Amino acid sequence: MWIRALFLMTALGLSLFTSSEKSTAVEVQGKAYYFSKSKLDLGNWAARMSEAQKKQMQARLKNRLEKTYILSFNSNESIFEEEERVDAISGATDSWGSNFARGKQYKNVEANQLVQTQEFYGKRFLVKDKLQEIDWQMGTEAKQIGEYMCFKATAMVPTSELTWYDFSWGDLNRSEEDDEAMTEVEAWYTLQIPIKQGPAEYWGLPGLILEVSAGNTVMLCSQIVLNPKEIVEIEAPSKGKEINKIDYRKTIQMKMIEMRDNRGRRMND
Repeated sequence: MWIRALFLMTALGLSLFTSSEKSTAVEVQGKAYYFSKSKLDLGNWAARMSEAQKKQMQARLKNRLEKTYILSFNSNESIFEEEERVDAISGATDSWGSNFARGKQYKNVEANQLVQTQEFYGKRFLVKDKLQEIDWQMGTEAKQIGEYMCFKATAMVPTSELTWYDFSWGDLNRSEEDDEAMTEVEAWYTLQIPIKQGPAEYWGLPGLILEVSAGNTVMLCSQIVLNPKEIVEIEAPSKGKEINKIDYRKTIQMKMIEMRDNRGRRMND
């Protein structure tokens, strides 16, 4: 009986979303606050480290493993950006990690447009591309997140599309098979906020995405400020060298190869 009721709720929500999509274009706006936590993957190094060393590494990488974000949104547009935090160990910002951190991200679901700022060793890029298409599979499970009833959806997304701005030295040895790897994504969205927005690369569901699990990372919405008195200003970034995602990654890889080769030459001198 509850499954039938759930299907009726979902169908009703989808119907309301379709019929009211235009009318909510002006009405729906706000900010959603997300907390992101990633598991530390030490790979083969884990076997060589003691539990104390693992805990120390976890503490030193806290800024990279735990992040907070703000999604400012209206019916068609959003800005997703990280709140800057001070390193818990050194009291400084993570300068190395910041070169591969996600920059301010603008999404326009109506225009199918992504604009994202990225900085790499002082050089600013303006990455412009289409939004990554996600073939969501709608589930029947439901759960409460805060005051919002949420429904489950899953998808398989190319891993490279979720990490195109990131880089590690191991990426220099990536094969074509690695580029074809897929990541399983689990998302929870609410029809109570009928917009196709979500954090990071995630979008396209009939309600705001409040929770996402992908790979080793979980992103959970902790607070929503809906339809505040002051208008939420959303404007696409405009400064930086224009480039698309593929060319941006190629540029970063070439720079990292150059840095590796220069380091090798210095060691041999």
